[in-house]
Amino acid sequence: MYEFISGKLTQTTPAYVILENRGIGYFINISLFTFEALKDKQEARLFIYEHIREDAHALYGFNETRERNLFELLISVSGIGANTARMMLSSLSPDELHIAISTENVNQIKSVKGIGLKTAQRVIVELKDKIGKAAEMQNLPIPEDNTKVEEALSALVMLGFSKAPSQKVINKILKENPGSKVEEIIKYALKML
Repeated sequence: MYEFISGKLTQTTPAYVILENRGIGYFINISLFTFEALKDKQEARLFIYEHIREDAHALYGFNETRERNLFELLISVSGIGANTARMMLSSLSPDELHIAISTENVNQIKSVKGIGLKTAQRVIVELKDKIGKAAEMQNLPIPEDNTKVEEALSALVMLGFSKAPSQKVINKILKENPGSKVEEIIKYALKML
């Protein structure tokens, strides 16, 4: 089992990188979240998950161990394979996915391509407790209620802003100012969008 691979990035795409280490080029699948972190870098250290099946051996690389841990939790859910988990981590950042699972936000999980209602519900049921324990161990905030997020998001969408960028801005605002009221979130978001 590999823990990480460090080396020179010889090719970087939104779906994979080729990381050269001591004359060997490793083809490593990545998420968009990791791709964003690797942009404009010449060298990298990726934390590895080695996915072995009868017909294939694949490497999945992550910029941080927290993302890899979330990936491993996702593939432990029945019906979610490595590529689906990577798609989830490409559509939602680890923080967004963590919050969606913790707050049982089925719609946000369902917004990922290829994830239906039953799969989204299964992810929440199987991972909610595990995510909560992981958050306590890493001293991450455990969200209590997502009504503020939904109200602010629907207000921004009604004002003509796109849903995905609005969601990211709202999450950023709440991360910096967790006690913000809905009106404050909307005001800050309007300045940032």
